[in-house]
Amino acid sequence: MARLTYYGHAAFMVDTGKHRVLIDPFISGNPQAKVSADELSCDAILLTHGHGDHIGDTIPIARRCGALVVATYELAGYLDTQDVKNHPMHIGGYREFDFGAVKLIPAFHGGAVEGVEGVCCTPCGFLFTFDGKTLMHPGDTSLTIEFDLIGRMHEIDVALLPIGDNFTMGPEDALEAVRMLKPKLVVPMHFNTWELIAQDPEAFKKSVESGTTSKVAVVQPGESIEI
Repeated sequence: MARLTYYGHAAFMVDTGKHRVLIDPFISGNPQAKVSADELSCDAILLTHGHGDHIGDTIPIARRCGALVVATYELAGYLDTQDVKNHPMHIGGYREFDFGAVKLIPAFHGGAVEGVEGVCCTPCGFLFTFDGKTLMHPGDTSLTIEFDLIGRMHEIDVALLPIGDNFTMGPEDALEAVRMLKPKLVVPMHFNTWELIAQDPEAFKKSVESGTTSKVAVVQPGESIEI
């Protein structure tokens, strides 16, 4: 089985048994992270957008590991200037890699590369398929009707959903997203990093499991689950 590790906020590692894929590796400066960026190694990085709490340590990790970074076209262009190996994609695009298949999905959020003047990118989410399983990381997003279409077209094994509110969906909107996506398992993310996005994940778990057929795993930062 594959292993999913949560580093807090929206940062995850998927270890498929053959490859290690990081998603939005915000480690340095992440008050929830239990590891340092220097401790992490990977084969690929999926990057949803350029805000500092998502691009995080992408550049130093990718340079050190020689990892391939998959990102939207504009963000990939910025990574080119940073000597980072990358593969540009865009919303709706699908591509098979040696570590699995990736499809980009819409995310309704901002897109500036934080701290870099004049560089803006389209935010996205990912459907990541490996060994017959599909994991969804929607990035930072609001509730959107696109979730209904995604849920009808794809069988989602694991959905990583933001519940923090203020910058993304809150718990009520995330519950509606679950109803549309119909994933087998939901893992809440992007909450409790700071007081501004404080939420009760156990209350979210109760609402999902009482109102849908999906199960919820509340994964603590630093913990791993089998998927």
